[in-house]
This record gives sequence, structure tokens and C-alpha cells, in this order.
Amino acid sequence: MEQAGLNWERKHFVFFSIACAVVFLLLGLVFSKNLLVALALGFAGGLGFPRWFINAKRRRRFDAFLNELPNAVDIIVRGVKAGLPLGDCIRIVANEAAEPVASEFQKIVETQVMGISLTDAVARLPERVPVAEANFFAIVVAIQQKAGGGLSEALGNLSKVLRGRKTMKRKIQALSSEAKSSAGIIGALPFLVTGAMYMIAPDYIMLLFTRTAGHIIIACGLFWMFCGIMVMRKMINFDF
Repeated sequence: MEQAGLNWERKHFVFFSIACAVVFLLLGLVFSKNLLVALALGFAGGLGFPRWFINAKRRRRFDAFLNELPNAVDIIVRGVKAGLPLGDCIRIVANEAAEPVASEFQKIVETQVMGISLTDAVARLPERVPVAEANFFAIVVAIQQKAGGGLSEALGNLSKVLRGRKTMKRKIQALSSEAKSSAGIIGALPFLVTGAMYMIAPDYIMLLFTRTAGHIIIACGLFWMFCGIMVMRKMINFDF
């Protein structure tokens, strides 16, 4: 929850999960009028939806952090070249950068105020934002603080690496967008055909929902669809 940028405690998450379970249960009762279906939706809403919601916010926050981090590093590079200490440059980033970089660097500043060294304060950044780019930044600062050397040059090279990774990520997303669109169309096609058949010949398609053999066919079809979607997901998702 902290990585997602939520100021929630455990009790808030529990209350949110209970509320989602109740809402999904009521929706299931209203639309299906089947207690078993409603209970299944309530179970999914109580245990699945809150975690999906938090993970989605976490991913969006990480993406925003990665988009802004190269600009923050450039600010630090210009400040160091102008003769400012690294701590002052981090304060400038905390005041001037966009979220969530500003809040994360503000935590570094607050940690220093508590008496912790700059190296240790920066080393905690990858714990709060567990992405490779944050780890790169912490390693560069730690090496420079212990071994010395040109900090502006090291951070300048880091900025180039970060922007290169960002460009590569966008290229991969662009190249895989066609495959993702095709996978989405293929995954949605059975539901679209079922809806069209219901509009054209409802008596014909309702046999799947009113007879035991139809229930078995639907279950087998959903199972194989799930397998196919997982295979397509594995083929079009790239680690970068």
C-alpha cells in the first residue's frame, strides 16, 4: 500500500475489502438472482478486487516515477556542476520535481534530518520503489560517497542509461501493441458472438445456460479460453 502511494493502515484495507465484497454480492444478486453466483462475486470482490486495485495503482506510480526520474537526475547533475552539495540538489528535486519523485526524495531529505547519512538515506529508495532504475541511482551515490570521483559525470552517465531504458521500453510497447490488440480481439470474440447470437436467436443460445450439457460446454470453453489467454499473455509480455 505504501508503494502504491496510499496512506492506508491495515484496517482501512480490511474495510475496503468488506465494502467491495458487499457491493459485488449485491450486484450479483441484482443481475443474476442466483445466490451461488452472488456469493462467488462477493468472494472475488472481497479478496481479488482490492488487491488488483492496489497493484494497479502501484504499477501506475512506478511508471510515473520512471518517467520523472531522468529529469530529477539531470537537475542533480546541473546542481553538482554549479557547485552545490548533493544534499542540496536532492532538496531541490524534492521541491521542484513532479510526483511521485518529489515525495520520495522528500523522504530522503527527512531521513537525513533524523541523523542518517546520505548514502543510507538514498539506499532506502529502492526499498520503497523496487525498480532497477532506483537501485542504479542508489548504487551510483553509494559508490561516489565511498570511493570519490566525479559525481556529475557518473550521474550524467546514469541519466543517459535511464533515458535509454525509457526509450527501449516505449519501443517494445509500440512493437507489441499490435500483438496485444490481436490478443484482445481474439479473447473478446467468443463473448461478442454469444451476445450477437442472444440478440438474433435467444432460444438457440439459451440452451447453453438452461441444460446440464450446455453448462459443461460453457465450463470447458471457458477453461480452454483461459489457457489460450495465458499463452497469449506469456507471448506478448516482455521483461524490460
